[in-house]
Amino acid sequence: MKYFTISMIILLFLACQTNKNWGTHDKIKGDTIYANINGKGINISIDVEVGDKHNYPSFVFWIENTDGKYVQTLFTTRSVATGIFGRGSDGDGKWKTESGVAIRPASLPYWMHKRGMQNNGTYAPLNETAVPDAYTAATPKADFIIDTKTDEKITNKFVLLLEINQPWEWNDHWTTDKYPGNYLYKTSCQPSLIYAVTIDLESDTKEYYMNPIGHGHYAGEDGNLYTDLSTFTTALKIVKKIKISIN
Repeated sequence: MKYFTISMIILLFLACQTNKNWGTHDKIKGDTIYANINGKGINISIDVEVGDKHNYPSFVFWIENTDGKYVQTLFTTRSVATGIFGRGSDGDGKWKTESGVAIRPASLPYWMHKRGMQNNGTYAPLNETAVPDAYTAATPKADFIIDTKTDEKITNKFVLLLEINQPWEWNDHWTTDKYPGNYLYKTSCQPSLIYAVTIDLESDTKEYYMNPIGHGHYAGEDGNLYTDLSTFTTALKIVKKIKISIN
Protein backbone atom coordinates (compact mmCIF):
# COMPACT_ATOMS: atom_id res chain seq x y z
CA MET A 1 0.00 0.00 0.00
CA LYS A 2 1.08 3.55 -0.60
CA TYR A 3 1.34 5.94 2.31
CA PHE A 4 2.36 9.61 2.68
CA THR A 5 4.76 10.89 0.08
CA ILE A 6 7.35 13.41 1.16
CA SER A 7 5.37 16.19 -0.55
CA MET A 8 2.17 15.29 1.30
CA ILE A 9 4.00 15.32 4.63
CA ILE A 10 5.37 18.77 3.86
CA LEU A 11 1.93 20.05 2.82
CA LEU A 12 0.33 18.72 5.99
CA PHE A 13 3.04 20.28 8.17
CA LEU A 14 2.69 23.68 6.51
CA ALA A 15 -1.09 23.59 6.70
CA CYS A 16 -1.03 22.86 10.41
CA GLN A 17 1.54 25.60 11.04
CA THR A 18 -0.63 28.10 9.17
CA ASN A 19 -3.69 27.16 11.20
CA LYS A 20 -1.78 27.62 14.44
CA ASN A 21 -1.00 31.19 13.48
CA TRP A 22 -4.60 32.23 12.82
CA GLY A 23 -4.87 33.55 16.36
CA THR A 24 -7.63 33.34 18.93
CA HIS A 25 -11.16 34.61 18.44
CA ASP A 26 -12.68 37.08 20.84
CA LYS A 27 -15.54 34.66 21.50
CA ILE A 28 -13.11 32.12 22.98
CA LYS A 29 -12.60 32.25 26.75
CA GLY A 30 -10.24 29.60 28.05
CA ASP A 31 -11.46 26.32 26.58
CA THR A 32 -15.02 27.59 25.95
CA ILE A 33 -16.30 29.04 22.67
CA TYR A 34 -19.41 31.21 22.91
CA ALA A 35 -21.49 31.08 19.74
CA ASN A 36 -24.78 32.70 18.70
CA ILE A 37 -25.06 34.54 22.01
CA ASN A 38 -28.09 36.46 20.74
CA GLY A 39 -30.07 33.34 19.90
CA LYS A 40 -33.65 33.28 21.23
CA GLY A 41 -33.90 29.53 21.78
CA ILE A 42 -32.52 26.88 24.10
CA ASN A 43 -28.97 26.82 25.41
CA ILE A 44 -26.82 23.90 24.28
CA SER A 45 -23.41 23.05 25.73
CA ILE A 46 -21.21 20.79 23.57
CA ASP A 47 -18.30 19.32 25.51
CA VAL A 48 -15.71 17.72 23.21
CA GLU A 49 -12.86 15.54 24.42
CA VAL A 50 -10.44 15.22 21.52
CA GLY A 51 -8.76 11.94 20.57
CA ASP A 52 -5.09 11.23 20.04
CA LYS A 53 -5.44 11.74 16.25
CA HIS A 54 -6.92 15.24 16.56
CA ASN A 55 -4.91 17.66 14.41
CA TYR A 56 -6.89 20.80 13.52
CA PRO A 57 -9.83 19.14 11.72
CA SER A 58 -12.67 20.98 10.01
CA PHE A 59 -16.04 20.37 11.64
CA VAL A 60 -19.60 21.61 11.98
CA PHE A 61 -22.46 21.13 14.44
CA TRP A 62 -26.03 21.65 13.26
CA ILE A 63 -29.58 20.61 14.06
CA GLU A 64 -32.37 18.95 12.08
CA ASN A 65 -35.93 17.98 12.85
CA THR A 66 -36.73 14.30 13.34
CA ASP A 67 -37.68 14.01 9.64
CA GLY A 68 -34.11 14.91 8.65
CA LYS A 69 -34.86 18.46 7.53
CA TYR A 70 -32.07 20.97 8.12
CA VAL A 71 -32.96 23.60 10.73
CA GLN A 72 -29.81 25.62 11.45
CA THR A 73 -26.05 25.56 11.89
CA LEU A 74 -24.89 25.84 15.50
CA PHE A 75 -21.15 26.19 14.97
CA THR A 76 -18.50 25.57 12.33
CA THR A 77 -14.77 26.14 12.08
CA ARG A 78 -13.85 29.41 10.41
CA SER A 79 -12.07 27.94 7.38
CA VAL A 80 -15.14 26.02 6.23
CA ALA A 81 -17.46 28.88 7.23
CA THR A 82 -15.67 31.38 4.99
CA GLY A 83 -13.98 29.27 2.29
CA ILE A 84 -10.61 30.70 3.41
CA PHE A 85 -8.21 27.87 4.27
CA GLY A 86 -4.70 27.75 5.68
CA ARG A 87 -3.48 26.84 2.20
CA GLY A 88 -5.47 28.45 -0.60
CA SER A 89 -6.16 26.84 -3.95
CA ASP A 90 -3.71 27.59 -6.78
CA GLY A 91 -5.71 25.73 -9.43
CA ASP A 92 -5.23 22.31 -11.03
CA GLY A 93 -5.00 20.56 -7.68
CA LYS A 94 -2.19 22.75 -6.38
CA TRP A 95 -1.96 24.59 -3.07
CA LYS A 96 -0.51 27.98 -2.25
CA THR A 97 1.97 28.36 0.58
CA GLU A 98 -0.26 31.01 2.17
CA SER A 99 -3.90 31.12 3.21
CA GLY A 100 -6.53 31.86 0.61
CA VAL A 101 -9.81 30.88 -1.05
CA ALA A 102 -10.44 27.21 -1.70
CA ILE A 103 -13.67 25.39 -2.57
CA ARG A 104 -13.43 22.00 -0.87
CA PRO A 105 -16.73 20.12 -1.22
CA ALA A 106 -15.16 16.97 0.21
CA SER A 107 -14.51 18.63 3.56
CA LEU A 108 -18.05 18.47 5.03
CA PRO A 109 -20.33 17.33 2.18
CA TYR A 110 -23.21 15.94 4.23
CA TRP A 111 -23.81 19.26 6.00
CA MET A 112 -23.16 21.32 2.86
CA HIS A 113 -25.84 19.45 0.93
CA LYS A 114 -28.25 19.65 3.88
CA ARG A 115 -27.71 23.43 3.95
CA GLY A 116 -28.43 23.51 0.22
CA MET A 117 -27.06 24.94 -3.00
CA GLN A 118 -25.77 28.47 -2.42
CA ASN A 119 -26.11 31.39 -4.80
CA ASN A 120 -22.43 31.08 -5.70
CA GLY A 121 -23.33 27.89 -7.59
CA THR A 122 -21.71 25.52 -5.09
CA TYR A 123 -22.66 23.91 -1.80
CA ALA A 124 -19.57 25.33 -0.11
CA PRO A 125 -19.77 28.60 1.88
CA LEU A 126 -17.87 31.41 0.17
CA ASN A 127 -18.02 35.21 0.19
CA GLU A 128 -21.67 36.29 0.46
CA THR A 129 -22.78 32.72 1.32
CA ALA A 130 -20.34 32.40 4.22
CA VAL A 131 -21.67 31.26 7.59
CA PRO A 132 -22.21 34.37 9.78
CA ASP A 133 -19.38 35.12 12.18
CA ALA A 134 -21.63 34.56 15.22
CA TYR A 135 -21.52 30.82 14.51
CA THR A 136 -17.78 30.44 13.89
CA ALA A 137 -14.35 30.52 15.50
CA ALA A 138 -10.85 29.21 14.89
CA THR A 139 -10.27 25.47 15.08
CA PRO A 140 -9.66 24.46 18.73
CA LYS A 141 -6.32 22.75 19.35
CA ALA A 142 -7.36 20.69 22.39
CA ASP A 143 -10.44 19.75 24.44
CA PHE A 144 -13.12 22.44 24.18
CA ILE A 145 -16.69 23.41 25.01
CA ILE A 146 -19.09 25.19 22.67
CA ASP A 147 -21.73 27.19 24.51
CA THR A 148 -24.41 28.10 21.99
CA LYS A 149 -28.11 28.78 21.50
CA THR A 150 -30.66 27.86 18.87
CA ASP A 151 -32.01 30.72 16.78
CA GLU A 152 -35.59 30.06 17.86
CA LYS A 153 -37.27 28.26 20.73
CA ILE A 154 -37.63 24.47 20.37
CA THR A 155 -40.05 22.52 22.55
CA ASN A 156 -39.90 18.91 21.38
CA LYS A 157 -37.46 16.48 19.76
CA PHE A 158 -34.66 17.40 17.39
CA VAL A 159 -31.47 15.80 16.11
CA LEU A 160 -28.03 17.29 16.76
CA LEU A 161 -25.31 16.31 14.29
CA LEU A 162 -21.56 16.71 13.90
CA GLU A 163 -19.57 16.29 10.69
CA ILE A 164 -15.80 16.26 11.04
CA ASN A 165 -12.94 15.78 8.60
CA GLN A 166 -9.17 15.90 8.87
CA PRO A 167 -7.21 16.35 5.61
CA TRP A 168 -4.57 13.82 4.55
CA GLU A 169 -5.76 11.18 7.00
CA TRP A 170 -4.78 8.11 4.93
CA ASN A 171 -5.02 4.45 5.92
CA ASP A 172 -4.73 1.02 4.27
CA HIS A 173 -8.12 1.38 2.57
CA TRP A 174 -8.25 5.09 1.83
CA THR A 175 -4.87 5.25 0.08
CA THR A 176 -3.15 7.91 -2.02
CA ASP A 177 -3.88 5.98 -5.24
CA LYS A 178 -7.47 4.87 -4.50
CA TYR A 179 -8.99 7.44 -6.88
CA PRO A 180 -6.12 8.49 -9.20
CA GLY A 181 -6.40 12.04 -10.44
CA ASN A 182 -9.26 12.94 -8.11
CA TYR A 183 -7.97 16.09 -6.46
CA LEU A 184 -11.03 16.52 -4.24
CA TYR A 185 -10.59 13.04 -2.76
CA LYS A 186 -7.00 13.88 -1.93
CA THR A 187 -8.14 16.87 0.14
CA SER A 188 -10.04 14.45 2.38
CA CYS A 189 -8.67 10.85 2.25
CA GLN A 190 -10.70 9.09 4.96
CA PRO A 191 -14.02 10.86 4.26
CA SER A 192 -15.88 13.03 6.72
CA LEU A 193 -17.45 11.30 9.71
CA ILE A 194 -20.96 12.09 10.88
CA TYR A 195 -22.07 11.82 14.53
CA ALA A 196 -25.63 12.29 15.80
CA VAL A 197 -27.93 12.16 18.81
CA THR A 198 -31.66 12.74 19.23
CA ILE A 199 -32.57 15.31 21.90
CA ASP A 200 -35.97 15.02 23.60
CA LEU A 201 -36.82 18.23 25.40
CA GLU A 202 -39.95 16.68 26.89
CA SER A 203 -37.93 14.07 28.78
CA ASP A 204 -36.03 14.50 32.05
CA THR A 205 -32.72 13.76 30.32
CA LYS A 206 -30.36 16.74 30.27
CA GLU A 207 -27.15 15.05 29.10
CA TYR A 208 -26.62 13.14 25.86
CA TYR A 209 -23.65 11.57 24.07
CA MET A 210 -23.03 11.58 20.33
CA ASN A 211 -22.07 8.48 18.34
CA PRO A 212 -20.87 7.98 14.74
CA ILE A 213 -23.63 7.06 12.27
CA GLY A 214 -21.82 7.17 8.92
CA HIS A 215 -19.64 9.19 6.58
CA GLY A 216 -19.90 11.62 3.67
CA HIS A 217 -18.90 11.17 0.03
CA TYR A 218 -15.14 10.85 -0.44
CA ALA A 219 -15.06 13.71 -2.98
CA GLY A 220 -18.14 15.64 -1.90
CA GLU A 221 -20.10 14.70 -5.01
CA ASP A 222 -23.37 14.08 -3.16
CA GLY A 223 -25.05 14.59 0.21
CA ASN A 224 -25.73 10.95 1.00
CA LEU A 225 -25.07 9.31 4.35
CA TYR A 226 -22.90 6.20 3.95
CA THR A 227 -23.29 3.97 7.01
CA ASP A 228 -20.42 1.49 6.55
CA LEU A 229 -17.56 2.58 8.82
CA SER A 230 -15.57 -0.67 8.64
CA THR A 231 -12.78 0.97 6.59
CA PHE A 232 -12.22 3.83 9.04
CA THR A 233 -9.34 3.76 11.52
CA THR A 234 -7.52 6.89 12.70
CA ALA A 235 -10.41 9.17 11.68
CA LEU A 236 -12.48 7.58 14.45
CA LYS A 237 -9.86 8.81 16.93
CA ILE A 238 -10.12 12.51 16.04
CA VAL A 239 -12.66 12.89 18.83
CA LYS A 240 -12.93 10.67 21.89
CA LYS A 241 -16.16 11.81 23.54
CA ILE A 242 -18.88 14.39 22.85
CA LYS A 243 -21.27 15.25 25.68
CA ILE A 244 -24.32 17.42 25.05
CA SER A 245 -25.94 19.33 27.92
CA ILE A 246 -29.32 21.08 27.57
CA ASN A 247 -30.02 24.07 29.79
